[in-house]
Amino acid sequence: MTQPVAYRAAILYSLGDPARVGLDHSFAWHEDGVLVVADGHIQDVGPAPEVLDRLPEGTQVITLKNRLITPGFIDTHIHFPQTEMIASYGDQLLDWLNNYTFPEERKFADEAHAARVAGVFLDELLRNGTTTAMVFGTVHKQAVDAFFTESARRNTRMIAGKVMMDRNAPEFLLDTAASSYADSRELIERWHKQGRQLYAVTPRFAPTSTAEQLTEAGRLMSEYDDLYMQTHLSENKQEIAWVKSLFPEQKGYLDVYDHFGLLGERSVFAHAVHLEQEESERMGATGSVISHCPTSNLFLGSGLFDLPSAEQHQIRVGLGTDVGAGTSFSMLQTINEAYKIQQLRQHKLHPLKAFYLATLGGAESLSLDDKLGNLLPGKEADFLVVDLEATPLMKARIQNTQNLYEKLFVLMMLGDDRVIAETYVYGECQHRREDA
Repeated sequence: MTQPVAYRAAILYSLGDPARVGLDHSFAWHEDGVLVVADGHIQDVGPAPEVLDRLPEGTQVITLKNRLITPGFIDTHIHFPQTEMIASYGDQLLDWLNNYTFPEERKFADEAHAARVAGVFLDELLRNGTTTAMVFGTVHKQAVDAFFTESARRNTRMIAGKVMMDRNAPEFLLDTAASSYADSRELIERWHKQGRQLYAVTPRFAPTSTAEQLTEAGRLMSEYDDLYMQTHLSENKQEIAWVKSLFPEQKGYLDVYDHFGLLGERSVFAHAVHLEQEESERMGATGSVISHCPTSNLFLGSGLFDLPSAEQHQIRVGLGTDVGAGTSFSMLQTINEAYKIQQLRQHKLHPLKAFYLATLGGAESLSLDDKLGNLLPGKEADFLVVDLEATPLMKARIQNTQNLYEKLFVLMMLGDDRVIAETYVYGECQHRREDA
């Protein structure tokens, strides 16, 4: 084992979903704590007097004054090819895809372009404190290859896949059922579980895949025990009507995916804003996952996600920025908007629940909570050093708080990339704010 390094600061991490275990049992808080890291993993964590007393003699202790250590954020739905088209004006989902997304994704036939954008994308994630993400590529195999290459260079844990899309899109972005299977299989063999990289079978959404292609997606899932599947579901009412017209033999949108064997514990469905009761029940029964994408749902006018219903049906929920329909890489800005959506639904999102969704909840939804999501010993050492006084307004507001809950709420409402002083990936600093 390499020589451990100890970081002394305030430390906060989730222990469970507040909706299941209660607020008081959902987190660990050490106002003066120490986190010990070696060989890319957490070795020890706890109150400073206790951890310092049991440190091996000569261990380096780095004291981080006025800082908070948290787990790295986990983004369960994002599109790396849409990095440079974020904030494209004025359309709802289907027009937005045709007018902005598809022309942008055409550029990713060029592997050099894909590699450059992947670098920008991953650096932006790290600058915002996101250390793990579930990522859409494009239809181009070489673009996904370039993405994984850039992720491996940074040692980030990423789940990504080549888009499968053989109809209802421009000719220049279409593959076929056969080629999408072959290309996906080649990428799986090259990248899945290589270092920290993982693969997700990625049909874009039901309208852009024929029954033949969805059959091939299901075939891939049956051939590997531990693959992921990612797609979109019930984001927009016009989209839902379109799906029903394309698949009249199925009971509804979710049933299309169910028919082709695409539901399960590693299947992540972005949005799910307009689920029917039977669909919620089926998602809960199959262990399928929802990625809630609040900034995107507001930006495209898609609707307001019903978090209490998902909890009632015991559906795992993670958070997604959904860049580029989402308007920020920051998970802090994402939980800011999630709070507002629940307010509009007459439901309060507690800051501890929001923090859980952005960290351990994301890990649980991606079946990675044995490796990620909090700072317990044995977990991979993806963590953040957070500056709660990063702006004059935050400093003034933090000094006027009475307890931890208030501080955390200020962080989620006023925080953004500026509060991320350092981002550590597998124990190594991969981002440091210039003035940190």
